[in-house]
Amino acid sequence: MKTKPRVLLLSATSGAGHVRAAQALEKAFLARGDCAVEHIDALQHVSKLFQRIYDQAYISMVRRAPELMGVLYERTDQPWLHARRRLALDRLNTAPMIRLLKRIQPDLCVATHFLPAEIIAWLIAKRKLRAHNAIVVTDYDVHAMWLCRTVDRYYVAIDEAAEYLARIGVPREKLRVAGIPIDPLFATPMNRSDARKQLGLDEDATVILISAGGYGIGPVEQLVKDLLTLQRPWQIAAIAGKSEKTRKRLEELAKEAGKLSSGSPKLCPVGFTTEMDKYMAAADLMVGKAGGLTASEALARALPMALIEPIPGQEERNADHLLEAGAAIRCNNLPAAAWKIAALLNDSARLTRMREAARSLGRPGAAASIAEDALTLLD
Repeated sequence: MKTKPRVLLLSATSGAGHVRAAQALEKAFLARGDCAVEHIDALQHVSKLFQRIYDQAYISMVRRAPELMGVLYERTDQPWLHARRRLALDRLNTAPMIRLLKRIQPDLCVATHFLPAEIIAWLIAKRKLRAHNAIVVTDYDVHAMWLCRTVDRYYVAIDEAAEYLARIGVPREKLRVAGIPIDPLFATPMNRSDARKQLGLDEDATVILISAGGYGIGPVEQLVKDLLTLQRPWQIAAIAGKSEKTRKRLEELAKEAGKLSSGSPKLCPVGFTTEMDKYMAAADLMVGKAGGLTASEALARALPMALIEPIPGQEERNADHLLEAGAAIRCNNLPAAAWKIAALLNDSARLTRMREAARSLGRPGAAASIAEDALTLLD
């Protein structure tokens, strides 16, 4: 009996998106039933200092010094320039990961973060690993950190990203425009009325979904206050993510906010949730960050977006693509954000155009199509 090929998915917990993309792929590979799948967090297999720098420094910089994040992003986005120096540093700190990869000897590696991707590429180039190497880029732009020489496949979100890679020397036959992998749940259609019933949201009101992201980062509380001050007949579903502090403050605001004429609460605070597919199906507009995964989920639900203060670097570039496609507006100034959101919600024709733009950009089946194509590398 032929043994099933071993697929190893590698993510990293610097930002929630890389892990969520790998989890979506894990579901898609498992659903096929024709391979053995394992998902590891690469940062659990590096030196402790390196792990702390990668994980905590990222979150800390996003919260306290986003401008520095932007400067670093731009300075390091120089294709092929510092790859050798960066690899030498990463190799010094990833000995446990290297040992793990040699022990597992997978047939196919699929990385949703650039750190494990380049380690795998180096091991294959040195003939210490016989696996095929696939890289899944989790933003709409491709930063230089994603670039490796020994790669069988790049999966990117949009045509422009594929064209960019081809122009800087990646062979076109290695490129696939697949979208960013999101939970296969998003590929199952759900009508708005059913989603609202299941979540206990008002059936007839305009529903604004505000998301702070998995780490509860962002000016959620102030934005909710400003929207409530406008006294419009909207219902706000505010997702606090993993931030207990934010959730408790939102619950206090909900008590003060009162109810709509239908008797439904004006503000519905939500902690960490695994039902974003339902909340996005229920909403008329999503307000939040421009992370690659969150944006892809919204697009899969044909949900227009109002982007709040995108993090300089990858989020700003994601925002540019979404704005260009007509699927989002951008609120750069928090004091005027509620006013801008209200103006959009008053313009139903524009909102409809944005919904159609989001629908045309969405790729709800990205995870399944990546799994299908990646396994052909083993034929």
